[in-house]
Amino acid sequence: MAIVKLKKLTFCGLIEDKAKVLEQLQTLGNLHLISQTSSKRARERDGGKQSDRVIEALRYLHSCPNKRHQAKHAKTFHVDQVVDEVLKLKSKIRELSDRFDLLQKRIRELEPWGDFRLPEAGLLAEQRLWFYIIPKRMMKQLRGCNQVWQTVYQNNLFCYVVVISETEPPEHALPVSRTHTGSQPLSVLEEQRSELELSLEDLQAQRESLTRWIALLTLHFNESVNLDDLKQAQTLTRDEAGVFALQGWLPEKYLQRYLQFAEAQGLAVLVEEPTTADTPPTLLVNPPLLAGGEDLVNFYQTPNYQGWDPSLMVFFSFALFFAIITSDAGYAAVFAGILAGKWRRLGQNIKGRRIRVLAATAILLSIIWGILCGSYFGYGPQADGILETIQVFDLKDFDGMMRFSIAVGVIHIALANLIKAWQLRASSQALAPIGWIAMVSGGFCYWLGMDSGTGILQTTGQVALGLGALLLLLFSSERKVKHWSDWFWRSVTGVESLINITKLFGDVLSYMRLFALGLAGASLALTFNNLAEQVFHALPGPGLFFAILIFVLGHALNLLLCILSGLVHGLRLNFIEFYNWSVSDEGYPFKAFSKKGVNS
Repeated sequence: MAIVKLKKLTFCGLIEDKAKVLEQLQTLGNLHLISQTSSKRARERDGGKQSDRVIEALRYLHSCPNKRHQAKHAKTFHVDQVVDEVLKLKSKIRELSDRFDLLQKRIRELEPWGDFRLPEAGLLAEQRLWFYIIPKRMMKQLRGCNQVWQTVYQNNLFCYVVVISETEPPEHALPVSRTHTGSQPLSVLEEQRSELELSLEDLQAQRESLTRWIALLTLHFNESVNLDDLKQAQTLTRDEAGVFALQGWLPEKYLQRYLQFAEAQGLAVLVEEPTTADTPPTLLVNPPLLAGGEDLVNFYQTPNYQGWDPSLMVFFSFALFFAIITSDAGYAAVFAGILAGKWRRLGQNIKGRRIRVLAATAILLSIIWGILCGSYFGYGPQADGILETIQVFDLKDFDGMMRFSIAVGVIHIALANLIKAWQLRASSQALAPIGWIAMVSGGFCYWLGMDSGTGILQTTGQVALGLGALLLLLFSSERKVKHWSDWFWRSVTGVESLINITKLFGDVLSYMRLFALGLAGASLALTFNNLAEQVFHALPGPGLFFAILIFVLGHALNLLLCILSGLVHGLRLNFIEFYNWSVSDEGYPFKAFSKKGVNS
């Protein structure tokens, strides 16, 4: 587990060779490019990436209910042409669908009035028709109305009233505002709807026809991504006086290859070490079987280049926390069965292979922990059996499990500070994390001593607390000691640092959620078991069916809750509590300028 050491390379060459050089650098595929221009120019192509258009077209074709047989040969296939056709079709279908929906709404509003045409001006002696939809409970208010009106339709809630008047009646003349029916009769609107339906059917048929290109579009997607990356790289160089300059970060092990490349292309190259003014990207490298922790780390926060790689620590601690939260060997066996069914499918890509190893580790630890706790779908082991003899923990022992959970937190936070001390080993500040280790372990020993009445533990805890406080007072500051007054200001910083003891206390107590969630899962499992047994005995015959139903549904629900709790809180204890004491600065991931789809 390590953060790969990088070199900063600067290439210079003739402007006419830039396109060829960038293509070959993309083929080599190990360089993280550094922009040499303004961010505006670097982003100028973001809105028109061909790969984004291909993705949009593929999503639209994949959502088509009926698909054609896939075309195998690409003689008549042109990516840009097909994508343009699909996206234009999508826009046209959306436009007609919106018009169709508006027509549908208009027709529903007009149907109660019937199919009619408004009379032309002058046919009713300058009189006009005004339309109102009046709730039935308000119809009695029309008794004193001076207007000429007629109810043309009614249902359970409303009366549809037409008023004949030369001008629009005053607002107070009728209980509601008038309704606009429009100038188009119902029959014309229905004809327009029918025409739109036919047009939409034709367009949907074109969409189905275009689905034959899904496979070829998918195959050519990587080409679109590579072309977009190459065009974006063109904007990252600095071009002046017929010469271009390109910078990038490169892993040390590839340095010789790129020096040979520069010599072969006639490029000037400058190799530099990262300085304090630089912000290199972070490239993590881990053993393939344990690289799942790397994915978890990058999901939350990429560590800084000058920091350390917490991938392996997160890998194993997450698996352990998941096991403690599950606390049931039966549930772990179900997880193992599900993983076995998905094993081959997860092995189809690198990320899937990482995830399955991480899941297998968490499940294996869950099985071991469940056996040590003696829990199998909420049932305990048989008396005087082999499983009972290897049971070490009892989930019903609240005090013991609480001490165990806090001990896990103490060890986890102590490891975080030990790692931080190693990172600061060249500075006297390394003694400050050692002080926190003394504080957390001393506090734990003192608490155990008070709880058990053991004087040695209390004395040990007091000594560790005092030593930890002294180290924090003296070594929390970065100030160099040149005068006696510097010790005073270092002590002031140390006092400020001691305020974090409240955070330390809260972080340690956060690990009690391991016991609480494990106990909650075990209690729910036991509750469902008792309910199933009670139903079975209360209803002879059909009770067996309902007991099985309660057992299966109850434990299925509890399984889902265990998965959710294990994922959320297993990650939270790493990313919040552990990171608080070991990982400070955030970095950004290394992104190689490479061709996609070349390596599996």
